[in-house]
Amino acid sequence: MVVANRVPGVHAPDMSPALPGFERIKRYWDKTRNCYVAKILPGEYYVTLADEKITTVLGSCVSACIRDSHFGIGGMNHFMLPDSSRMNDSWRQGPNSSAARYGSYAMETMINEILKHGGRREFLEVKLVGGGRILRGTTDIGRRNIDFVLDYIATEGLVLAGQDLGDVYPRKVVYTPASGKVQVRKLRNMHNETIVERETHYLDDLRKTPVDGGVELF
Repeated sequence: MVVANRVPGVHAPDMSPALPGFERIKRYWDKTRNCYVAKILPGEYYVTLADEKITTVLGSCVSACIRDSHFGIGGMNHFMLPDSSRMNDSWRQGPNSSAARYGSYAMETMINEILKHGGRREFLEVKLVGGGRILRGTTDIGRRNIDFVLDYIATEGLVLAGQDLGDVYPRKVVYTPASGKVQVRKLRNMHNETIVERETHYLDDLRKTPVDGGVELF
């Protein structure tokens, strides 16, 4: 009897432990990519030293994919600025506005984690994705997220290595911190209503949640 050779990569290897604080992030074995993938939702971020990918689906939200290009440690977040009828782009009013504090917090917490685990600020590179106009009947939340994150990158003196921002489509993003590769697929005919519903709930939660003012800025 002839026994077929076992195809390399079919069986998932043991998953490396997540960094402390990221154990709750869902990770799974992707057979097509032959690696583990961490899936993040609105308001989450993930940082890794392992050879794995990070994925999310964006509508109006923005993801910053940030890594130390020398050492390969990096992560991705998924955030949206808080919104209310009284804000009117209040992040432009200065670093103490509620939206600026929230946006800065979303960026700095992830950067802090990268630096804590061996990254160097001078080696950081950033790629930005998202900010589509998919929430009808509201202000252009995607545009505000884009304006904020571009202003943040410029103000903080970070290297912007690439961007895929704006338009009217949701996006699926897959990021590999070890290489810096970002794969983006625009979702023209998929379940956009699910994305709209998820981001609407996220936006409602932001309106109800106080913004933490104790943000460490570099």
